[in-house]
Amino acid sequence: MSGLPTGVVVVTALIDGRPAGATVNAVSSLSLSPPLILACLDQRSRTLEAVRMTRRFGVNVLHRGQEDSARRFASKAAPPEKWESVAWRERAGVPALDDVALFAACELRALHPGGDHEIAIGEVAEIELDPAAEPLVFWAGGYGAIGAEGFRG
Repeated sequence: MSGLPTGVVVVTALIDGRPAGATVNAVSSLSLSPPLILACLDQRSRTLEAVRMTRRFGVNVLHRGQEDSARRFASKAAPPEKWESVAWRERAGVPALDDVALFAACELRALHPGGDHEIAIGEVAEIELDPAAEPLVFWAGGYGAIGAEGFRG
């Protein structure tokens, strides 16, 4: 599936007042009415455990220039290390990364098994879009962005 360009998203949650987050690329709009988003999280993910416990999650769509954040949250580093020097604030009960292309806070509606992942379905409670941002894209093992001029790797 490396031939399929995907958006780069950090899914976030709070656990005991501390942020958890993981880079995912299997995220999609599921329904307009009600507004639903699905996100696939590795079964071993600390973020998935936080989502299960709190029944909410954040969707933070990264933009051009945030490749380091994508790599940071894709790592298996301990949460304090992942979040070191990351600017964020709590919104609607989940961590919202500062300066992202899109942020959505979701209330968990269901979790479904999906191989070595869980498919989290959330109803959008709050959403904010930066229309000027060029969303970060992962394709063929590398990062690029989509803007007014199309894909730029």
